[in-house]
Amino acid sequence: MPALFDKLGIAFQYPENWALNVDDAMPGAIAVTVTSPSGAFWSATMHPQQADPQDLVDAVLAAMRQEYQSLEAEPIRETILGHEIVGYELNFFYVDLVGTGQVRAVSFPWTTFAIHCQAEDREFTQFQPVFDAMTLSLIQSSSV
Repeated sequence: MPALFDKLGIAFQYPENWALNVDDAMPGAIAVTVTSPSGAFWSATMHPQQADPQDLVDAVLAAMRQEYQSLEAEPIRETILGHEIVGYELNFFYVDLVGTGQVRAVSFPWTTFAIHCQAEDREFTQFQPVFDAMTLSLIQSSSV
């Protein structure tokens, strides 16, 4: 049974056995992160509506490039429930592991969300449907 987070203007479903953390330390933004027992995570950050989605994903990409010199990024554009999504597919090395992630951003009339998910490469395939379902539930709840 999925759990439901519905506070602070952010609503989405997530696996009930994942840990939830809310962070409002970033000025003008609120982030909600859920973490799997193995360390994979999905995070949604709510920004003001006027925030440019491409600027948001580019900022995440720049931060990731500073952290991981081996980072490879592929630009992505997709449409989910009629909303244009911009972002990147990410691959990088961390110690002896390969990390895989995604960063996406989408605007609504009242806010703009940046979404970031990440897992060790072998787990990413397992968690991809979970990440996609959380993103879809966020977009569905924000579209009403």
